[in-house]
Amino acid sequence: MQTAANLAQAHMGKLPTVVQEQYKPREDGSRMKALAWFGIQDVRVIDVPIPDITEPDDVIVQVTGTTICGSDLHLYHGEILALQKGDILGHEFIGKVDRIGPNVKNLKLGQRVVASFQIACGMCRYCQQKLSSFCDRTCSSSLQNYLYGERDAGFFGYSHFTGGFPGGQAEYVRVPLGEVNLLPIPDDVPDERALYLSDVLPTSYHCVVDTGIEEGDTVGIWGLGAVGQCVARWAKLRGAGRIICIDRVPARLTMAKSGGFEVLDFSKEKNIPRKLHELVPGGLDVALDCSTFHAPKSWLHKGLKMLMLETDVPEVVNEMIVSVRKMGRCGLIAVYAGFTNCFNIGALMEKGVRFIGNGQAPVHKYWEELLYNYIRPEKFDPRFMITHRVPLEDMAKLYAAFDKRVDGVVKVFVETQFSSPPSGGCPATTGVGDWKG
Repeated sequence: MQTAANLAQAHMGKLPTVVQEQYKPREDGSRMKALAWFGIQDVRVIDVPIPDITEPDDVIVQVTGTTICGSDLHLYHGEILALQKGDILGHEFIGKVDRIGPNVKNLKLGQRVVASFQIACGMCRYCQQKLSSFCDRTCSSSLQNYLYGERDAGFFGYSHFTGGFPGGQAEYVRVPLGEVNLLPIPDDVPDERALYLSDVLPTSYHCVVDTGIEEGDTVGIWGLGAVGQCVARWAKLRGAGRIICIDRVPARLTMAKSGGFEVLDFSKEKNIPRKLHELVPGGLDVALDCSTFHAPKSWLHKGLKMLMLETDVPEVVNEMIVSVRKMGRCGLIAVYAGFTNCFNIGALMEKGVRFIGNGQAPVHKYWEELLYNYIRPEKFDPRFMITHRVPLEDMAKLYAAFDKRVDGVVKVFVETQFSSPPSGGCPATTGVGDWKG
């Protein structure tokens, strides 16, 4: 008979992992360029060994495009636990199959593929439902297990908290379980349109679907980085009647305006819930958090973070809870990692708010639908958000510029020596030093 402790242990994510995190270097000693973390606001492009097939299900991808994600700034600021010096960052990349393990049957050398940011086993109960981000068997982090009671899937390039897998801001990447975690890309879809199937497009789509946006809904979106910009467009495609976007970065507000959305500048509107209730008497139907936990507004939360009395800030969440109507829905696709203080739990309960943690987006559930129903027929063209293109050698500078939102940066296509020239409608390659301050 199982004890209560044994039953609890059964749900604590203790299944053995099926892949190892680190790769085997190539026997010839060949090396590549990669972006690695060395400390808070200290990332560097360095030479490291090129990965070789390490396990029989591996695929080595020669990277033809990568990018920086807003969530990478949490790593840059040292806010994600279990980073180690020399960790290769990056979880969004596209490329060509360079080497395949003996168990890989559905891919061939030279084939163009995009990787999901998560590493899924393809076999556990979550993977069987295409819920790849919840995979039970590819992350060995005991710390994540302690904090969450179980583990999500391993992620590329996002610290040892998510498994310690070397990431895609590099010239080559080892992809464990390649048949599961790589999606072949048709030749008529250029890299700039396919790259973002690795994260931003499934993440933004998942936010809209999982929070249940319906035809005619009035939707508020906090945060207008790449995810927020895409969320607004997915919400429109799903029939939302009114979409109000909230940020303070002029270029991002302008981009949202150009998409036909209403905007609020929170640097000018100090009380966002009050303004929203003026605009939408009774409150929003849906509020979506596409922002960030690492930039507190108030002195209270600046102090709490400084004293390490919280890891995450609830200010946006509290604004959403107050801004929605009774029985309204709040969705969290922004990356929250740990604990917070001053959460407005009373308003959540009394208003009957449906508070939905969207979780990390299950890329495998959506990426074929997005590719063939939206990207390939150009019903959704992600090139609208690509503001810059830079070489991999500039990636350390890119982190600093991206962090400061220099030159209206939203999404950047980072090329390697293996990239094709920019496709139509995409920015030309420039050095970060050429950007406007």
